[in-house]
Amino acid sequence: MKDKDKLLVVKNLTKIFTLGSGFSRSKLVAVNEACFEMKPAEIFTLAGESGSGKTTLGRMILGLIEPTYGNICYKGGDITEVKDRKRRMQFMKGVQPIFQNPFETFNPLKKIDTYLFETVTNYSITNRKNVNKVIENVLNSVGLSLQEIRERYPNELSGGQLQRVSIARALITNPSLLIADEPVSMVDASLRMSIVNLFKELKEQYNVAIIYIT
Repeated sequence: MKDKDKLLVVKNLTKIFTLGSGFSRSKLVAVNEACFEMKPAEIFTLAGESGSGKTTLGRMILGLIEPTYGNICYKGGDITEVKDRKRRMQFMKGVQPIFQNPFETFNPLKKIDTYLFETVTNYSITNRKNVNKVIENVLNSVGLSLQEIRERYPNELSGGQLQRVSIARALITNPSLLIADEPVSMVDASLRMSIVNLFKELKEQYNVAIIYIT
């Protein structure tokens, strides 16, 4: 398979942090020449001990951390140092994050459903007439409904429900890649397997690839 036919190609991706200042400066190699590639609709697992650089790698792919060197190619294009706003928005639409702690993802003073409506609006997903239908569909796919979360604040939902809302929000843009950073670590043990299985179902339903960090 040629690079242009692959969904994601990571080549020699490295992140070195500089710690301290002056003569006490030192360097920490958080990610060292990571290389891997993904096909469309593939689940790729990044597994390792705490502090091994998994989250840093995921954040570099998302563009939240700038690599020291190396390349990230998405759908055949190098997005390592994309500065153009239009290209960055296109990339963000196609590659969506799901973070570890859903309680940190959502502002406790902001109603949950507003995040979903804002995502539809910000990415111009559909016209105003069909907004509720789009949101209802993605919520249904994760086992929720708009009626369940409408007008509710984060503290009124369980950790499992909040993480499902995070996943639904990521699906609104119809992404080709989800980057899920330890998505079950802050969820009750009894619910973890159901969310893991949900990712497998979403891969088939949405034809979406997933980087699962654990």
